[in-house]
Amino acid sequence: MQTISRFSVSLFFLAAIFAAACSKEDSPAPDPMANMVKLTEGFAAGAATKVQVYTEQATIQTGYTRFYLTLTDSATGKSIRDAHVKLMPMMDMGTMKHSAPCEDPVTEKPADGVYQGAAVFIMPSMGGSWTMSFMIHNHLSNKEGTLTVPITVAEPAKSTLKSFTAKHDGQKYFVALIEPSKPKIGINDFEIGVYKRASMMSFPADSTMRFSIEPEMPTMGHGSPNNVNPVHQRNGHFKGNVNFTMTGFWRVHFDAFQQSAVADTTQYFDIEF
Repeated sequence: MQTISRFSVSLFFLAAIFAAACSKEDSPAPDPMANMVKLTEGFAAGAATKVQVYTEQATIQTGYTRFYLTLTDSATGKSIRDAHVKLMPMMDMGTMKHSAPCEDPVTEKPADGVYQGAAVFIMPSMGGSWTMSFMIHNHLSNKEGTLTVPITVAEPAKSTLKSFTAKHDGQKYFVALIEPSKPKIGINDFEIGVYKRASMMSFPADSTMRFSIEPEMPTMGHGSPNNVNPVHQRNGHFKGNVNFTMTGFWRVHFDAFQQSAVADTTQYFDIEF
């Protein structure tokens, strides 16, 4: 009886292990686009590649917007995870055209098959018409092509993009608020993207500025302690911390410097939650 009992127990554990293994193998991988909004899809002519474009919000507004791309072979339907992707925003105002700051995906071989880039739209569509071009170089087939789609850009109630002509060098700079995207009571990440207009078609990231921030609650007449001035991390992104001690309307002032020279001291972002 003991032998039979031990044998039965062994069979039970083996069955449990087998079932667990099968369960892990059968479980589908989480969809990285599950919480995203599909903006558009189409084919990059010449690259034999289907491009699907996603964003975090259904409405694109002036300021910093992340784009998420998935690429598939147009013949086999297989995911393409080895490609070079470039982004190009373009505004057509009828009598003139200009581009805007943008960031290409940092990796050509994303493990999850999602290529992430960004664009900073510097004006709404009411002044003209925006398009986004996604240039694809499929390394596996060594083919290249471009998908160009129209983009409608709205102006938010509270601006997340500021621009100024610097006092120290006369250059035009754009500062985009990236975080906090979901502000909360307490310490929040504070992140901005900084770009310089080199020409109407070139807006390189700038890493040379220095910033100080000071939040205030204008309707309450107070600020907050424990804020950390943003410092450069990479690719024109500056990160620090801002402390919101209560809900309501906040104004985060930021001053820009070039070493000891003052670039601008008149800018701020309004944040309300």
